[in-house]
Amino acid sequence: MSASPRFGRILSALVTPFAEDGSVDTAVASDLARRLVAEGHEGFVVCGTTGESPTLSDDEKLAMFKAVVEAVDVPVIAGTVGADTAHSIELSLRAAEVGVSGILALCPYYSRPSQSGIEAHLRAIAAAVDLPQIVYDIPVRTGRKVSTEVLLRLAHEVPNIVGVKDAAGSPAETARLIASAPAGFEVYSGDDSLTLPLLSVGAVGTIGVATHWTGPDHVEMFDAWAAGDVIGARRVNSRMLESFAFETGDLAPNPIPTKAMMRTLGIPVGQCRLPLGDTPAGLEDEARAVHARLVAARG
Repeated sequence: MSASPRFGRILSALVTPFAEDGSVDTAVASDLARRLVAEGHEGFVVCGTTGESPTLSDDEKLAMFKAVVEAVDVPVIAGTVGADTAHSIELSLRAAEVGVSGILALCPYYSRPSQSGIEAHLRAIAAAVDLPQIVYDIPVRTGRKVSTEVLLRLAHEVPNIVGVKDAAGSPAETARLIASAPAGFEVYSGDDSLTLPLLSVGAVGTIGVATHWTGPDHVEMFDAWAAGDVIGARRVNSRMLESFAFETGDLAPNPIPTKAMMRTLGIPVGQCRLPLGDTPAGLEDEARAVHARLVAARG
C-alpha cells in the first residue's frame, strides 16, 4: 500500500446544497468544500449517494463537479456511474472535461447483475474513460456484493482501476483483498464506523459522511494511527461514535442528518429532494447536542 494515498486520507462524500427554490446551489457547495479543506480534508467525492445523485440531472452533476474543482486544490472524484453502463461512460467522459481527478465506479444497482456482468460494466467504463477509478462496493444499496475475486482481477488487470471504497461491512474479507492486491491498489473505508478497523487491515483512508463535521477528529485519529499510537487512535474514534450513529437511520436516512448538522453550523445546504424529503422534527436539536458533545470531548 502507498504511504501517501493517491486521493488523500480524509475525504467527504459531499452533500449537494439546494437553494430555497430547490435548485442546486453551487456557491454554497464551493464554500463548504473550502471550509472542509481548511479543517483537514484532502479530497472529495461529489454527487455520490450522500450528494443525492439519483435526484440530480446530468447538467446539475456537471455544475457541481465544475464548482468544486474550481473551489479547491484537492482531488475531486466524480460520482458519474450508475446502473446504465452506456450512460455512465457518457457522463464520465463529460466529467473528465471539467477536470475531475477520478471516477467513483458504483456497482450497478437494482438490476442485480451477475458477477460477470458487474465485472464487464466496470471494465467498460475503465476502458472508455482515461481517469483513475475507485470501485464503490456497497451491497446494502446495490443489492450485489462485488466479489473479492472480481475486485482482484480488476486490480491486477485494469491499470486505471486503482482502489475500492469499501462499504461491504466485512473487515476480514477486506483484509483478504488487501493481502492479494497489487502494490498501489488502495482501499478506502466507505463506512465511518468501520474506518479504524479497516485501517488495521491496511486501508489508506476514508470517504466519509460524518467527516462533514468531524474533520479535525479524523485528522487526529489518522495522525495517531500513522505514529503507531493505537490507544490514541481508539480514543479519538470513540469520541466520534455518536456522530457515526447520528449520520443515518430509518427515520432520517443519509444525508438528511448531515444536512441538518450543516444547517445548525450555519451552512445553508437546504433540505433533501424527494424521495428523502424534509428533516424530521427535532433532528436539528439532536444535531446541536451531538456536535456540542463532540467539541467538549476534544478538550
